[in-house]
Amino acid sequence: MKTLRIIVAAAALLVANGSTLPVARAHEVSLGDIKRTNLLRNDLSAAGREVIQVLVEFGPGVSAVRHSHPGEELVYVTEGALEYRLDGRPPLTVKAGEVLFIPHGTPHAVKNVGSVKAAELATYIVEKGKPLLMLSE
Repeated sequence: MKTLRIIVAAAALLVANGSTLPVARAHEVSLGDIKRTNLLRNDLSAAGREVIQVLVEFGPGVSAVRHSHPGEELVYVTEGALEYRLDGRPPLTVKAGEVLFIPHGTPHAVKNVGSVKAAELATYIVEKGKPLLMLSE
């Protein structure tokens, strides 16, 4: 019980003093039937690289146009089913609880192939200072 009181007191001090821990506030951006919630952006120990984490939600049947990123993308589907079309590979459906790795610069498109909302947690390890998303023809 004494340990719990110490932990609670320490947490209260951190909040009161403005903790220096790397905590970010989520920021939502809606683009029609696609909603992006920016969760995290932080420099990495690798020079010139940063990590960006975004929750992306797709309405039923909604697609994200063909695009690429200046680094790797790690996808974790949190709900529904998303079809990914990566250049040079057959279409792949990734369902809730499954993951996908998209290599640096690989053009791809995404579509919600279900009849309900689908969502992915996208983590990007990218070159700092470059646009996160580049449209592909």
